Amino acid sequence: MAVTTTPVDDGAIDGFGEGLHGELLRPGDPNYDETRAIWNGMIDRRPALIARAMGVSDVIAAVNFAREQDMVLAIRGAGHNIAGNAVCDDGLMLDLSAMRSVQVDPEEKTARVEPGATLGDFDHEAQAFGLATPLGINSTTGVAGLTLGGGFGWLTRRYGMTVDNLRSVDIVTADGELRHASDDENPDLFWGVRGGGGNFGVVTSFEFDLHEVGPEVLTGMVVYHGADAPDVLRHVRDFNETAPDESTVWMVLRKAPPLPFLPEDVHGEDVLVVVPFYAGDMAAGEDVLAPIREYGDPIADVVGPHQYAEFQQAFDPLLEEGARNYWKSHNFSTVSDDAIDTVVEYARDLPSPLS
Repeated sequence: MAVTTTPVDDGAIDGFGEGLHGELLRPGDPNYDETRAIWNGMIDRRPALIARAMGVSDVIAAVNFAREQDMVLAIRGAGHNIAGNAVCDDGLMLDLSAMRSVQVDPEEKTARVEPGATLGDFDHEAQAFGLATPLGINSTTGVAGLTLGGGFGWLTRRYGMTVDNLRSVDIVTADGELRHASDDENPDLFWGVRGGGGNFGVVTSFEFDLHEVGPEVLTGMVVYHGADAPDVLRHVRDFNETAPDESTVWMVLRKAPPLPFLPEDVHGEDVLVVVPFYAGDMAAGEDVLAPIREYGDPIADVVGPHQYAEFQQAFDPLLEEGARNYWKSHNFSTVSDDAIDTVVEYARDLPSPLS
């Protein structure tokens, strides 16, 4: 299909904009640069048009317009997109960030979530009823992009990936039709949405299963000197192999940030941050996580009861908007000693305090 940079007919643009409940932005308009910007500062693209949707009718109109005008269509949810697919050069960017409602049914333990909602929006509503689903580690992350990419978080060992907890979607497909997809209705489309590769449509509503979590969980950080990393990493690896599903222990190698519980002479030095998390009975969690907290000679241990929704925001200051981000992930069936040694070697040469 031939793809043009902008529609030839300015009248078509005007008609499209007039039919939107939201607004249509062009280069030079107020809020254009603010709207095209996403969380990853490395992405700098300039759409010909930005449609700011207020509801499903705007999504349908944008999909139809892009199809009729042979325009590239990029979908921006909450704007956290790492790879940059949320923004395109010269085409139409569909901005869903204003569609951010979260509706929780505490009896059925389900949530209906619009595509512009963030993890913070979701947790705020779900935790009012002591409910949650596996959803990342950063409250400004968008629910839509996280889910459609698979998604994992502190609850994944116990409840699976984010997409495993997806019950159904409402989705506008390329023909401009709104369809419902679940295991029972349009199951092939639902299969595609849950990992079939992308470009099946624009999801306008997600339905999730919820689980009883919190409001308090046992979590925090145990921080070690970088020189201790090879030994501690091996210990945590061995612990994780037999730990119960309620337990999650993550590890981060970085330069020590200026956190208030770290001595000033450690700031900027190589550290290993071990983050234990237990989603279950607090007393049981103390026993389960004891081998992590009692190991070695940590610089600091700030593990204790935390509000789940607050802990979901704990790493926000270390993941600020506008940084130039590049991430790469790998999955390992086992974490070998050689892999640990390689990670430690590369961590010694981190290029910035944010790396």
